[in-house]
Amino acid sequence: MSVLSVIGGQWGDEGKGKVVDLLAKKAEVVARYQGGANAGHTVIAEGKEFILHLIPTGILHAHVHCIIGSGVVVDPVALVEEIKLLRDGGIHVGSNLVIGKRTHMIMPYHKVLDTHMEELLGVNRIGTTGRGIGPAYSDKAARLGIRVCDLFDEKVLGERVRVTLSIKKRLLAGISMSDEERRSLEEAHIIKVCSQVREILAPHVRNTDVEILEAITNDKRVVLEGAQGILLDLDMGTYPYVTSSNTGVGGALSGLGMPLRKVGAIVAVMKAYCTRVGQGPFPSELHGAMGERLRSGGGEYGATTGRPRRCGWFDAVAARHAVQVTGADALIVTKIDVLDNLETIRICVGYEMDGKRITIFPAEASILEQCTPVFEESEGWLVPTVGTRRLEDLPSQAREYLKQLERLTGTPIWMVSTGPGRDDTIEIQDPFSAVEMN
Repeated sequence: MSVLSVIGGQWGDEGKGKVVDLLAKKAEVVARYQGGANAGHTVIAEGKEFILHLIPTGILHAHVHCIIGSGVVVDPVALVEEIKLLRDGGIHVGSNLVIGKRTHMIMPYHKVLDTHMEELLGVNRIGTTGRGIGPAYSDKAARLGIRVCDLFDEKVLGERVRVTLSIKKRLLAGISMSDEERRSLEEAHIIKVCSQVREILAPHVRNTDVEILEAITNDKRVVLEGAQGILLDLDMGTYPYVTSSNTGVGGALSGLGMPLRKVGAIVAVMKAYCTRVGQGPFPSELHGAMGERLRSGGGEYGATTGRPRRCGWFDAVAARHAVQVTGADALIVTKIDVLDNLETIRICVGYEMDGKRITIFPAEASILEQCTPVFEESEGWLVPTVGTRRLEDLPSQAREYLKQLERLTGTPIWMVSTGPGRDDTIEIQDPFSAVEMN
């Protein structure tokens, strides 16, 4: 079975967009399974930069069928704008894009709730993007959500909007809001927004669970594309500083409506170092000049918000946790070229707290916040690796660093990214060939 699940192995922003874009050259279907417009997959293709928030990265390949599954929460206004931007950039968006009927939508009031929830949390805020992701998933779980299929039944749409708005107005009673925010709680405004996007989205709406199963049954090569990373997973991440969905293969199965036995292999994408956006514990975080050096060298600013990312050394404890809970068959390591100018490179191999060594990733964020990292040092290579396409052409110290990551995670590396361009990649093992051999 040629189904490859691509997940983030850290706190997101690992470079999954480039990886999926590269794999899409050999695939026929790319299916996005969770998250919302808080994700930002940046791809440089033929000299142009594309930042995709909702549409699967495979859209940049004309032969690829792209699916947005029911595990995603779609901001319909943002999706319409993204379609327009792609078309303006010369990318074909037509029958090659399919949106699931069961997919839940982010409404204007979700963004209002998101913003004010962060304000109410104060110092305990999560650090969300304010895009309404959490409130939309909350409504989904509370059975108050509005789905894409509801756009095409005005009676159902009107009833669901009225019910959910009555609750939202109570929740926000007494909170000072702008005129625009108050408008987001008006039924007429919500219905108008839905009517504006209905016609544009209609040609793309289908039963995606049927489509994905047909693709698998017909032995097509399928890439399952996740957003964020496993350390932001709602269950397995650094709760409560997490996203609102399941970012691992479990999210892929439920978000696309496909059985476990259909997944051929799972690859976890990890940077050669670590980054994190927003609040939450980050044991290997660097402060001062070295953190800024990684940030500037790696262009570590959010694709969606532009926020500077917190930077730190590779965390092998967190990486082992990621491999364990995702069942990753292999790693894809990105941005090794960002380490080119460092004389010494460190890897976090364990934690210490109260004089005791910790080698298992703690479930409690409060404990993780108190952990002191234990590092191993290795020699840097101090020569450019940007654009390197063969493993043997990497400096010996860089090859040794990759071996260290394999040893510490107990997982083979199948690909290494050596720059932002599509072809700036070392393919050690073709992921699809590995899947098909199994």
